Amino acid sequence: MAAGSDDTDIKDAPFAAFFDMQGEAMREMFGNAVPQDGLAGTDWGGVANKLQTMWFDFMRDQALTTPANTNPFDPAQWMTFARGLTKSDPMALFAANQKLAQGSVELWKNVIGGAMAGAVRKDDAAEPAELPRKDRRFADPAWRDHPAYALLHQTYLLLAEYFTTMAREMPAANSEQKKQLAFATQALVDAMSPDNFLLTNPVVLQRTIETKGANLVKGMQHLINDLKKGQLTHTDADAFTLGENLAATPGKVVHETPLYQLIQYSPTTDEVFETPLVIFPPWINRFYILDLTPKKSFIRWAVAQGLTVFVVSWKSADASMKDVVWDDYIRSQIEAIDHVRDRLGAKSVHAIGYCVAGTTLAATLAILARRGEADKVKSATFFTAQVDFEKSGELKHFIDDQQLKMVTSLSKDGYLDGRYLAATFNALRGKDLIWNYVVNNYLLGNDYPAFDLLHWNGDVTNLPSKWHGDYLRDLYRDNKLVQPDVLSADGTPIDLTQVETPTYIQAGKEDHIAPAKSVWRLTRHFKGDLTFLLAGSGHIAGVVNPPEANKYQYWTGDSSAESLDDFIAEATEHPGSWWPHWINWIEAQDSKKVDAKGKRKPGGRGDKVIEDAPGRYVKTR
Repeated sequence: MAAGSDDTDIKDAPFAAFFDMQGEAMREMFGNAVPQDGLAGTDWGGVANKLQTMWFDFMRDQALTTPANTNPFDPAQWMTFARGLTKSDPMALFAANQKLAQGSVELWKNVIGGAMAGAVRKDDAAEPAELPRKDRRFADPAWRDHPAYALLHQTYLLLAEYFTTMAREMPAANSEQKKQLAFATQALVDAMSPDNFLLTNPVVLQRTIETKGANLVKGMQHLINDLKKGQLTHTDADAFTLGENLAATPGKVVHETPLYQLIQYSPTTDEVFETPLVIFPPWINRFYILDLTPKKSFIRWAVAQGLTVFVVSWKSADASMKDVVWDDYIRSQIEAIDHVRDRLGAKSVHAIGYCVAGTTLAATLAILARRGEADKVKSATFFTAQVDFEKSGELKHFIDDQQLKMVTSLSKDGYLDGRYLAATFNALRGKDLIWNYVVNNYLLGNDYPAFDLLHWNGDVTNLPSKWHGDYLRDLYRDNKLVQPDVLSADGTPIDLTQVETPTYIQAGKEDHIAPAKSVWRLTRHFKGDLTFLLAGSGHIAGVVNPPEANKYQYWTGDSSAESLDDFIAEATEHPGSWWPHWINWIEAQDSKKVDAKGKRKPGGRGDKVIEDAPGRYVKTR
């Protein structure tokens, strides 16, 4: 649309036609209806017109101010992503077969037959007939109180089951294409659920009547706000402030480079372990996943256990980082380790690597071993980190050649906008992280909750495109890291089998980003003393599980077992958090303590620091 277009031009847009139809539908449904429950005089046509006006105003502003192809939330761009997920013929999914026909007959008999029988009995106290398929999206009684809605959602679930089964069984050129087809089909099925649409969701219709359409007006404003910022909102943006109620553990930024800030946290015990701890969080997210609210903060808890804790806060990429590659992150890890050792006069450090930073820590350890400097790291801990990507899970659906080209095309300034990554991770759990919020935020018009984890999840970071492309290609797709000396960094070949550092490996039982079977494979490559622990829950909650919460569980067992299945078969289950198990393991590596004085207290007399934690980098989009 050209700048300066008037309202007439906007009303020719496809979205305008859509809202015209929605407005007409509302007028048909409500305009001439006899109002009930005190709703006399409600101007339903006026509500529809207000929605149209809000949308037209937004489209006009976008046409005047927004360059083309810059919004990751743009549905057109996501259709481009979706087209790359499969080369198979999607029409094959819709071929009728005997099983579907039989299922449809049974559905009609169970749902309509049961409803009609209930109507004949007129027994209000009788329990409603059990529906054949259950899904929490349709848990509200409104979905079963009326036979039409019961039939609608049960038919949808029947067809969803049919299509996803067909996709899994569809012949394909290779197993990866088959998985991509199944993923794309599930995404389509989730998007077409009847609860996602006003006219087929009885809960939304009831809310619309009760609020006289105010929910739709509020939901439209939510949608427009999200489109403006190019990102789906999950939580109340004003509920949290970094340094106040998130990332609020006291500390100082003691070192800074163009790529990261190094934060040291203030001790809360009179004595601390002599060997300090350096945490490398993933640069794909903000570091404060490990420093959420005080009750959830792993960093605050680790400080309270007597550890001198340092954390790397990575800078969100911008055009100045267009030439950053893996070597730069490995050099940064080595530099941070050396800086901590020099600052405290310590011989070595404990190191933690989370997710992709754990993958990088494995390479760092291999390089230090090759250089004869392995003793710089007393122990290494890996949070849900992969080095062997053969079984790396659903993210592989986004790394075929077409997707890699797409990533390149979206990174014209040398970095990938973090909103694309957020959308990708949301797509892995579209039913929970996309469509659930479409219903709650846009259709029901609910207020956003104040949830620290969701706030962090939406606080995206940009990635250097050159390194991100190499990571997807060399590690995820081609699995080169586990091939000795095939990759090198900072002039040194990488061979993971040279790593003999004592290692603690944590995996999440329900992790869909770094599946436990993939994380387990780290035990097949390192040669030192290894402890593997399987935690309940997934990629985030499996890690961020403070003891006071008394949630989930973890399993310990034979870390030298032949497979994860063998480990699980003989493992011992323990209730609650695995953090105490880890600190006991840390103490077993080196229990010596020293007084918490001098530079163990950052920012004290004679100690030049840069700024208070959490620093500037974590606040830069």
